[in-house]
Amino acid sequence: QEQLVESGGGLVQAGGSLRLSCAAPVLTLEWYAITWFRQAPGKEREGVLCLSKYDQVTYYADSVKGRFTESRDNGENTVYLQMNNLKPEDTAVYYCATDLLDYCPEDRDISPGGMDVWGKGTLVTVSS
Repeated sequence: QEQLVESGGGLVQAGGSLRLSCAAPVLTLEWYAITWFRQAPGKEREGVLCLSKYDQVTYYADSVKGRFTESRDNGENTVYLQMNNLKPEDTAVYYCATDLLDYCPEDRDISPGGMDVWGKGTLVTVSS
């Protein structure tokens, strides 16, 4: 059974917005920091941002500051990635993940290998 399930991806024009969801059929997401990664075609998976248990956001990709934000709805057991003013370079498969800790990794420590639980990802395509 999948432990994290992403949804909300799709095709959007540059300048548009999307909201991705990360749901958890088994885990209780409010206990953990949830990190979003993305992987563009031909590139390595990179950390984008993280929301701690204490609702503090840590950004790993400078390019998304001021445009992306993360929030959670504990009643729905869901974490959201709100993406505004999307750019073609945001095109990627977006994944939510957690290392089952309550705080976000430091910028210097963020790594896909440090995560314990992943979703299968959702594709975001931004057209110019």
